[in-house]
Amino acid sequence: MPRAVTLFLLTLAFASVTKADDWPQWRGPERTGISKETGLLQTWPADGPALRWKAADIGTGYSSPSVVLGRVYLQTTHDNDEFALALDEKTGAKVWEVPIGKVGKNRGPQYPGTRSTPTVDGDRLYCLASDGELTCLDIAKGDTKWKKHLRHDFGGADGAWAFSESVLIDGDVVVCTPGGKTAGLAALNKQTGETIWTSTVPGGGTAEYASIMIVDKGPVKQYVTFLRNGLVGVEAKTGKFLWLYNKTIDQGANILTPIVDGDRVFSAGSRTGGSLVQLKAAGDGVTADQIYFTKKVAPGIGGAVLLDGYLYGTSAQAMFCADFNTGDEKWTDRAVGPASFCYADGRLYVRGHGSGDVVLVEPSVSGYKELGRIKQLNRSNTQAWPHPVVANGGLYLRDQGTLLCYQVSAK
Repeated sequence: MPRAVTLFLLTLAFASVTKADDWPQWRGPERTGISKETGLLQTWPADGPALRWKAADIGTGYSSPSVVLGRVYLQTTHDNDEFALALDEKTGAKVWEVPIGKVGKNRGPQYPGTRSTPTVDGDRLYCLASDGELTCLDIAKGDTKWKKHLRHDFGGADGAWAFSESVLIDGDVVVCTPGGKTAGLAALNKQTGETIWTSTVPGGGTAEYASIMIVDKGPVKQYVTFLRNGLVGVEAKTGKFLWLYNKTIDQGANILTPIVDGDRVFSAGSRTGGSLVQLKAAGDGVTADQIYFTKKVAPGIGGAVLLDGYLYGTSAQAMFCADFNTGDEKWTDRAVGPASFCYADGRLYVRGHGSGDVVLVEPSVSGYKELGRIKQLNRSNTQAWPHPVVANGGLYLRDQGTLLCYQVSAK
């Protein structure tokens, strides 16, 4: 077969729609922490599910993996440099590793390294280094297609913990958060990196931890995210600033990726509380009208999952279930303490930040129902903040220097 034809066919394969069981970006297919996969173990044996493979010496950092078309993509750190890493999904063997930028400066010396999850779209991989370098790579070999720098090219300003978001692909654009006075958010051509618009967010402040979500219900399609001075919404087509809501600002860092349900958006600060707002037309603009605010429902770095009208997450002390519509807390349980979440096939995967242990939980309004537990192998001495990922029968746990894949398929 001629080489040109072979390359064309490979491009078509990479550009095809991802499988239902893949996990192509931060918090999964729709950025909700929810996997579409079925056929998984509904309970675990006493010693937990079997380990499929372990990739060691991969470098440090807090990025969680993306899993697409037989490969696992991760951002990682070696010394003062950050890298994109591709592994074989079946074995964990390294396929390629390429540099993507420098380590950004933190408020203090703690927790240096990459935080962003790479975003896979067709035959491209989009990575944001913590110093602000946004790189588009070819997924076959890791070749660089284009680069931008959120600080240098857009006058961006990062928060206390460097640039931490996972960039959003929406149709033909990549949407990111430079922060600062002139480009709170920005939309770029995903093929070339050329600027489509930048959004000035009055009083928005610096970029924070949260990643952008789409709101396509209500008055106008919007991008919403959490900047230093509040939850903000901008018009998706033009970047026009629409609204800012500041009641859930956290004094440490605004971390939670917003939870979107139709025209309603939930935000929270772990030290502050949680709030639900509804987006309504107001003249030629939009308002964010508060439905409730409660100090009891306050998920943070571990995220939260919305299932059948109920929100599951953890506060600084315990796991909770709360009515999403009212903010009323249904129950709390110590479980594994503060934790990170994902959901697949009728089960919550809850990873404790301190222990690194993972519990399998049946979501229920009536109370905490644990159905299995993993005592993580090769546990480091730092916080287990990377979110768990479930894809193609595998449960992925990132720790410092190690990526573990457990077999959770019932087949």
